[in-house]
Amino acid sequence: MKFTDGQWMLKNSVTMLNPHEAKDYSIEKDSITIYAPFKNINHRGDTIDGGILTIRLYSPLPDIIGVKITHFMGQIGKKPEFELNAPGSENFSIEDNEKELVVKSGKLIARINKEFYSISFYNNDQYLTRTNFRNTGYISCDGKNYMREQLDLRPGECVYGLGERFTAFVKNGQSVDIWNEDGGTSSEQTYKNIPFYLTNKGYGVFVNQTDKVSYEVASENVFKVQFSVEGESLEYFVINGGTPKKVIENYAKLSGYPALPPRWSFGLWLSTSFTTSYDEKTVSEFINGMEERDLPLSVFHFDCFWMKEYHLSDLKWDENVFPDPEGMLKRLKARGLKICLWINPYIAQRSRLFEEGRKNGYLLKKPNGDVWQWNRWQAGMAIVDFTNPDACEWFAGHLEKLVDIGVDSFKTDFGERIPVDVEYFDGSDPQKMHNYYTYMYNKTVFDLLEKKLGKNNAVVFSRSATTGCQKYPVHWGGDCWGKYESMAETLRGGLSLGLCGFGFWSHDIGGFENKAPADLYKRWLAFGLLSSHSRLHGSTMYKVPWYFDDESVDVLRYFSKLKNALMPYIFAASVEAVKAGVPVLRAMILEFPEDPGCNYLDMQYMFGESLLVAPVFSTDHNVDFYLPEGNWTALLTGVTVKGGRWYKEKHGYLSLPLYVRENSILAIGENEDTPAYDYCNNV
Repeated sequence: MKFTDGQWMLKNSVTMLNPHEAKDYSIEKDSITIYAPFKNINHRGDTIDGGILTIRLYSPLPDIIGVKITHFMGQIGKKPEFELNAPGSENFSIEDNEKELVVKSGKLIARINKEFYSISFYNNDQYLTRTNFRNTGYISCDGKNYMREQLDLRPGECVYGLGERFTAFVKNGQSVDIWNEDGGTSSEQTYKNIPFYLTNKGYGVFVNQTDKVSYEVASENVFKVQFSVEGESLEYFVINGGTPKKVIENYAKLSGYPALPPRWSFGLWLSTSFTTSYDEKTVSEFINGMEERDLPLSVFHFDCFWMKEYHLSDLKWDENVFPDPEGMLKRLKARGLKICLWINPYIAQRSRLFEEGRKNGYLLKKPNGDVWQWNRWQAGMAIVDFTNPDACEWFAGHLEKLVDIGVDSFKTDFGERIPVDVEYFDGSDPQKMHNYYTYMYNKTVFDLLEKKLGKNNAVVFSRSATTGCQKYPVHWGGDCWGKYESMAETLRGGLSLGLCGFGFWSHDIGGFENKAPADLYKRWLAFGLLSSHSRLHGSTMYKVPWYFDDESVDVLRYFSKLKNALMPYIFAASVEAVKAGVPVLRAMILEFPEDPGCNYLDMQYMFGESLLVAPVFSTDHNVDFYLPEGNWTALLTGVTVKGGRWYKEKHGYLSLPLYVRENSILAIGENEDTPAYDYCNNV
């Protein structure tokens, strides 16, 4: 949100108050609070008719300093809040010098100028960023009040992250609102908004607000990141690290590490698709077709119409199409398959669950007490209120019955279209719940799976997310088109999400919205099977390879078997994701932060720390890619080349640039037919 008119003026409807000096302060054992007036205080009379900002600095963990800026402190605290690991840092100190206050946490230092209000952040002696009296502001605009902060950017500083964003990978010059929406992959909207960014200068910033955070990233002011929220307070954390990897690890310590998905989940998932018709006969034909063509398959996914039309979501099999679901699941599982079912938290009026939910208060309500409903997506649909513990138990109870007959996972679709003209059971603020709703939704489902199947055996396939949802993998990239542009924007989104602590990510191979040309489908197969999780899924057509051409079958076989053979390496990268928060699919800047050639790269990536992948994004079979310094060996040919330069190569469908970093030990397993085997046997 922009408040200024150029460099010097405010917009006509805007008034702004800024802190001028650290006039007074109080030091506690674990924090310092600054009282900063909106004008310079030269004598006692200047304290009359003037406001202050109360600014508290503290440290929840080493190398993290929190800054909470408050105007009026008498506001009623509103739920929800992010669930953070913030025990308080023992490695925290405050120095009171003549001209400045110095706050230290680990290697992170905040220097507070007493005379002219400013806070400068350092990694030991290395300057990181700064805010001053012109940056921090309390703003009134069109009858609403906002808190604003601006942090300086240095020349050449690139900003990354802010969730799964499909716009340009480097966020400089962009306006970004942290507000979950079902916008596809071809717009500035996104399903997964995370109020965290990091830069190539060795630090990150997390805004601890569950409601809408509006960013101006080197846009309103070209050398600052601005973030603002409506209300009387704003809290953010500056997170030190020195390298992007370490910044993400420190952020994960605060917001949560990913869970480790089960080994079977890394194999190929095949879906029935979205609107197509299917029954057990259709499902069996697809599975038989995969077996006959020697195509390894790990998971079969039933999309929304495993339930009856107009009854979504009643979490009940459509008996007209699946008269014996329990027997069918036994037959499928006897073939070594895991089962996933599509669900969402929207309850249609025709659903058997609607009246149960209405009668027991399990659904979101309007302020007048009526159940909130609309006709988009499902006729007369309502939404489960996950702030009600009984509603969580009720919803999970219906899922438990499905797990009991053989279901292994749920695709937790939607979670973005959450209204703000509602009341929640626990009194949560609907603005703050809009983004946070998906956390409670996915937590409810993931916890049920973990309870029934055990730790490290739970996995969901989720579209929406907010901070903390990385604890409940896996997430996929949403509704993309079957074209090269959409394949590229999907990769950008995954790279951005990975820089926000999300370790595991997938996407709809070949695109979701339309039938991809066979050429694109084959290229997307290589990309999809060199991602942490791999799924064939679409809207109006089945995505089995023989629906495209015979060569697609060969491509799927080749890269499926390659991925299964690479599972010792992939699983090791997954364990690293769980322990350090770094993603399996990594932006180049994450592994090569000292190489300026990697700053803007978003059409290639590192798959774990040792494999470089450059998908082919053109019909002419050519691909341009960059290799950082060092010797790189092509995994598929054994040819070694020098890095520190760009390459242009031409690849057939059974190939792509897949290079191994020097000084790597690449563990390759003995089994090409399944992802779940003994990785230490004949490695």
